[in-house]
Amino acid sequence: MPVEIKGGINIAMKVPSHQYEAVVAFYRDVVGLPPFDEKQPAKGFILGPNRLWIDEMPHLSQAEVWLELFTEDHERALTHLTANGAVRCDAVEELREGFRGGWVMSPANIVHLVRTPDAW
Repeated sequence: MPVEIKGGINIAMKVPSHQYEAVVAFYRDVVGLPPFDEKQPAKGFILGPNRLWIDEMPHLSQAEVWLELFTEDHERALTHLTANGAVRCDAVEELREGFRGGWVMSPANIVHLVRTPDAW
């Protein structure tokens, strides 16, 4: 039986320090998305049914977008994805101990957090 994978609710925008304040101001002041500060120091915005997180990343030279995928069995999903062209990249960001998920990169170098949500 194939593993079910579906879109998560979180979209992370990793932004270099020299662009961070302007990007936050753009989504807050120009676009007018409702902000929230649930996970400081990241700035969050309500993006329809999704959450857009703006993370300051001093070591980056350009912005990156990272996506989240949900599954009931993250180990099977990660195995399936890597067997079909995704590359494991767990070193991109440390996950807390006991976290049920991992990181993969698509063939287009988009980082994805593949995880089993707490309420699955």
